[in-house]
Amino acid sequence: MRYEVKLKLTYAYDAPSDHARNLLRLVPCDISGVQLVRSRLLQFDPPPSERHDSRDFFGNVLTSVAWHRPLAEIGVMLTAQIDRDAASASFDLSGPLTGLADEIAQQRDLGPANPHHFLGASRRAGPDPAMTDFARAQVQPGMTTYQVITAIGRALFGEMRFDAAATDVDTPAAEAFSNRHGVCQDFTHIMISCLRGIGVPAGYVSGFLRTYPPPGQPRLEGADAMHAWVRAWAGVDMGWVEFDPTNNQPAGEDYITVGYGRDYDDVPPLRGAMRGAGGQQSAQAVDVLALE
Repeated sequence: MRYEVKLKLTYAYDAPSDHARNLLRLVPCDISGVQLVRSRLLQFDPPPSERHDSRDFFGNVLTSVAWHRPLAEIGVMLTAQIDRDAASASFDLSGPLTGLADEIAQQRDLGPANPHHFLGASRRAGPDPAMTDFARAQVQPGMTTYQVITAIGRALFGEMRFDAAATDVDTPAAEAFSNRHGVCQDFTHIMISCLRGIGVPAGYVSGFLRTYPPPGQPRLEGADAMHAWVRAWAGVDMGWVEFDPTNNQPAGEDYITVGYGRDYDDVPPLRGAMRGAGGQQSAQAVDVLALE
């Protein structure tokens, strides 16, 4: 499936700032055999005084920008065309969960895909007694690692309630799990914590999700949003698989990946600092359009 992604972020300040510097991870990445970015254009209004494009440790596209003049408003515009294949697993090639620790121990590569990076605690996700107990309750004797991954994702979908007003970007995963509500970021951090608690390496995926309007209603322009889901390591033969606990499904061709990380802190869309006074307002509009 070929998609066109359009995103616009706007930040308006009550009083002009005299300096701003930001790091952005907004541009979709190429994934061999899964995702091909045919074109990408990231623009700023006004143009920054400095700009540097690079890759971070996990291979995500990283853009560093800075303005050295007063700013009343900053606009960020992304346009990209992406070919996406269905990446969901069609066959379970994973071994039993009981043998996963030995498979992890055999991994010696220090690269970004090594499961060791995604096994211990990171700042926003990691083993937690309540979430580990919940994960263990989903494991049945003889289950493969992939079956365990999907069972935990489906159980969380049944246990949690999506509530956009219940949490914010800094809500701890343990708090969202205790209250049983949150948004996609919370669902993802909780599932990561559940999996790591029982020895399954798991990480965070940031990206876009194609959405569908209700039957008989037109699609609303700009109504899409950025999304998050889980990436888990199912052993040597199966490798990394992706599951969306917010929507109770494997991440397939409707999912467009921007970046991978241990948790949200590794892939925030925008992070930075500014010098100024007063408050600010922000707005976001996202369109994910199927071209085929």
